[in-house]
Amino acid sequence: MMKIFQVYILLFLTACSVLFPKNNVQENNPDSIVNDIGMEFVLVQPGTMTVGKIDIECPTFPDTRDVPDSEKWTEEDFKICQEMAKRDSREGFLVSISEPYYIGKYEVTQGQWKKVMGSNPSHFQGEKVAGDSDLHPVENVTWEDANSFIQKLNEMDPAYTYRLPTEFEWEYAARAGAEELLSWSETGKQAWIQKSDKGTTIAVGQMKPNPWGLHDMLGNVWEWVEDYYNEDVFAHPVPPVSGEVHVLKGGSFISDVVNATYFFHGGGPGNGYDVGFRVVREVK
Repeated sequence: MMKIFQVYILLFLTACSVLFPKNNVQENNPDSIVNDIGMEFVLVQPGTMTVGKIDIECPTFPDTRDVPDSEKWTEEDFKICQEMAKRDSREGFLVSISEPYYIGKYEVTQGQWKKVMGSNPSHFQGEKVAGDSDLHPVENVTWEDANSFIQKLNEMDPAYTYRLPTEFEWEYAARAGAEELLSWSETGKQAWIQKSDKGTTIAVGQMKPNPWGLHDMLGNVWEWVEDYYNEDVFAHPVPPVSGEVHVLKGGSFISDVVNATYFFHGGGPGNGYDVGFRVVREVK
């Protein structure tokens, strides 16, 4: 059964598709901006994506792989795989992002948090990290803490509106036009996760950005979004209007490669020391 499960997970993680965004350039808004406290933002244009599409296909009998006979699948193994694939495949649903928005190029850093809040709640700071901890993502923050930061940021920069991204805005930006999930090898290049973990967060921007120039959308720290958690491993077409906890996206430096994906989500508060966030600035 284990050999079926291992191959099945590989098939499962090829799951979801996204349509490339519409080329709807907003002439009055630059592709990237930096605010007065040094937070960098990237412009995300409207478009559509299919969320939660899982189209699993199993190989067919007989097993023609060049492996020892003891490792080959039996006809019953193939039947079990097909039953599992049928059970877990999903059609997904279309999501439209109708308005452009700016999203943080990086997770909010400890240095930025200190400029706004005057303190630093992070577990990984000072001697616990390599280099300047101000460049590491702020962590050990609740959803309420993140919104307190955003409230003060709006007071400091009243010409603009800052907020947490919705789950769909976060996933759309993280996918960056991707039709399929990242391969495991590519995930290792973009995400600071368990495979490469050295026991702490790392300074933001050290891993390869996604095609839209966003860093650490997967790994480093989980990221709070606006939505309530729906008690499921996937988003629903209509997010809950209330709930006990809020959604975390993207995995962290202690997540395995299975959790460092666009479409899985978790319910906070998580571990605390590996939970942070990034910010959206609305387009005028």
